Parts: sequence; structure tokens; C-alpha cells
Amino acid sequence: MDIIISSVSQGFLWSIMAIGVYLTYRILDVADLTAEASFPLGAAISASQIVSGTSPLIATIMGLVGGLLAGLVSGLLHTKLKIPALLAGILTMTGLYSVNLRIMGQANVSLLGKKTIMRFFNDLGMTNQIATLIVGVIASLIVILFLFLFFRTAIGLAIHATGDNNAMSEANGINTDNMKIIGYMISNGLIALSGALMAQSNGYADISMGIGTIVIGLASVIISEVLFKDVSFVKRLFLIILGSIIYRFIISLVLYLGVAPTDLKLFSAIVLTICLSSPLIKNKLNRKKK
Repeated sequence: MDIIISSVSQGFLWSIMAIGVYLTYRILDVADLTAEASFPLGAAISASQIVSGTSPLIATIMGLVGGLLAGLVSGLLHTKLKIPALLAGILTMTGLYSVNLRIMGQANVSLLGKKTIMRFFNDLGMTNQIATLIVGVIASLIVILFLFLFFRTAIGLAIHATGDNNAMSEANGINTDNMKIIGYMISNGLIALSGALMAQSNGYADISMGIGTIVIGLASVIISEVLFKDVSFVKRLFLIILGSIIYRFIISLVLYLGVAPTDLKLFSAIVLTICLSSPLIKNKLNRKKK
């Protein structure tokens, strides 16, 4: 039972990061590795601000803004300097490692005994898992509502069109560079928001907490796509939450069965490989049946 509650509560927080990965990976059709650094950036900013006495809510928003700026840098590198998306993300990720260390002043910042968003619910008598679940549900619903409204605007529709057909969008007068930059910013802002909330749930921010972030995000997105195809944009966002919860459950189950934490990244890569190859395997099985 503890595994299920833990997977659901952690899954909601991670799903915000996965939705951010989805925006660049599926909507803009680019591979953005900035996620590996914008996630700890959000954690670093929020943790350092909370330690210095800033309100947890304001610190979380500051973490989100940090992610928006990280996305702006990657977007400018990709669109204005014509650096391939993969390389632009790697450059930003590399630079942000030093930025994150500078923000925290050390490799790890503890939030033990500090006022965090989760601590507010803890003071009401709730366990940390329940507090994480409540915060995760509220935050993910706000994110989905924002994206639902945003992608119904002219700019949101233009971002969709840019990802679907860049050449056709330019021919119709859409400034595709600006649309990509905005997409990068929203994506990394959400990823940093997830990092800020995760730091407050775990009770610390660490310079290495972003390693493997892109794998977790992609796994959540792919699991949701394997389970349900051809659904609307909003339904896809909700399904990413489900994908994130399932992924966290698989990882928790692996740890429960006695796998060493040092092997966790290997299992994460195996899970993602299985998810990515499942459509091909499914097609081959269907052909054999026919």
C-alpha cells in the first residue's frame, strides 16, 4: 500500500516535468536536453531562497522563472544562432551546472526544519506523502488548465502549427523562431517548477538530481501513448500524469524487490527501451496472428 501511495504522490510531481518534456518532444518535435539542468535549477533556486527566508510559494515561482530563462537561452541558441536543438540543449545544460552550483553555494542544500509548501500541510497533521499528493494534484491541475487555455490562443495554435509543419507555418506568416522560443520557455519553466516542488518534498536540493530527468519524462510520455493513442491534447496531458504514476510504480516495485539503488538508472533505461519498442513488437504480434 505504501508503494502505491508513494508512486501516486511522486507521480503527480514528476508529471509536471513530463508535461514539460512533452511540449518540446511532441509539440515542437525537438529533442531538448536542457531538462537535465532546468530541473535542478528550479530546485536550487527554490531551496536557496527558502533557506534565506523567502516565502516557499514565492521561492517556487522564482524557480519556475529560472526555468523560463533557461528555456529562453536554449531557444535563442537553436533559433538565432542556428545550433542544432540537441547541441543547444547540451550547451545550456553544461553551463547551468556551474550556475546551479553558484546559486546553491555547494553541491547540496538541506531544507530540514525550513518552511516549505509541504511543511504547511505537515503542520496540519498530514504525512509527507499525503502533503506531496495534495500539492502535486493542485499543481498539475493548474498546469493543465493553463496549457488548455494557452493552446487555444493564437500564439498557442501557432506553436502547434510550427511543430506540425515548420515550412508551411513560415509560408503563412508565422514567426516560427519566436514560437519555438516560447515553447522552449514554457517547457523548461514547467520542468523547473517540478524540480522546485520535488526539492521541497524530498527536503533537499542536490546538484545531481537532474541526471536522468529526460529519461523519466520520456518514459512517462511514451507509457501514456502506448496505453491510449489518438486522444485530444487535454486528455493526453492527463494521461501523462497516469504514465508518470505507472513509471514511478515500476521503479518503486523494482526497489522493493531488492534491486540496488545503484542499478536504478539501468532499469530506467530498460523500461524506456521497452516502452519505445512496444509499438513495433505489438505490430509484429498482430501480423503473426493474421
